[in-house]
Amino acid sequence: MLFSSMSFIYLFLPLVCLLYFLVRADLRNYVLLGASIFFYAWGEPEYLAIMLLTILVNYIGGILIARYPKYKILSLSLTITANLGFLAYFKYFNFFVENINLLFKGAGLNFIEVIMPIGISFYTFQAISYVVDVYRGEVKVQRDIGKLALFICLFPQLIAGPIVKYNDIADQIDSREVKADKVILGIKRFIIGLAKKVLLANTLGAVADKIFELSPDNMQTSIAWIGSLAYSFQLFFDFSGYSDMAIGLGLIFGFHIKDNFDYPYISKSITEFWRRWHISLSTWFKQYLYIPLGGNRVSKGRNYFNLGVVFLLTGFWHGAAWNFVVWGIWHGLFIIFEKITGWHK
Repeated sequence: MLFSSMSFIYLFLPLVCLLYFLVRADLRNYVLLGASIFFYAWGEPEYLAIMLLTILVNYIGGILIARYPKYKILSLSLTITANLGFLAYFKYFNFFVENINLLFKGAGLNFIEVIMPIGISFYTFQAISYVVDVYRGEVKVQRDIGKLALFICLFPQLIAGPIVKYNDIADQIDSREVKADKVILGIKRFIIGLAKKVLLANTLGAVADKIFELSPDNMQTSIAWIGSLAYSFQLFFDFSGYSDMAIGLGLIFGFHIKDNFDYPYISKSITEFWRRWHISLSTWFKQYLYIPLGGNRVSKGRNYFNLGVVFLLTGFWHGAAWNFVVWGIWHGLFIIFEKITGWHK
């Protein structure tokens, strides 16, 4: 179910809002949890079990980390391995098998193509943030599985982000105020995001698709530039539009979700670009991968290595294909170059 679909705007959202504001405050989490599970099951009911299993694994992992501090590294490692195992199988299995068959032509590995569950990249990273935050002692373990489930599968940001870190929203899950001014602000933000998606992204996408269908031999330079610019802005308005809609929906239900885009196309460097583009993803990689690797508190060579690893995995996170790997390496090289030359300052 897409946020821009008629079924969401005219049926699902009004009914959820009506029920949410009618029930007592202590029942609102259950309304949102039920709505979120229904929202996910609407599109892919066969993969609902994977998300529910992810919730259960991380709930148990958090409990074990808190209850047995002597073995918390083991508990954390097993929980993260399970999370990444789900992600690796459903998102990357086809990619690896296809490349093994290409590399070893005689291998002939036959396999049933695995379909990736929608949103798994986002809710997996959210789940990992929870167990890591518990391990670090930044948040208390969540002993109410319903509240943890709500964090992982809250429908406004379930399928397209922003990626919400547990320590940013834990208190809001426990208690939040729903005020008229926030609801109005949320509705406005949702409408802005919807306009970005429907009026701008879809229109620019149609232009880009038409141009990309042309033969390169018959394409003028000016037309190629128009196609490139149309695609670039389609990507921005589509993704930032969904983020705006998610943030707006969060405000309607009393949640404050951080901004995910900050005018990225005015950036003067690639480093600045990644401070403004998909902020929740770059922040996640910084806090849960870059800093644990040593960040910039190590030698220059190791720092450049850390940056390369982060952007290689950032590219791979975006998609199971070599073009995403190359894209990640390309951005990583630019970041390292700017770090060496001081261009990013």
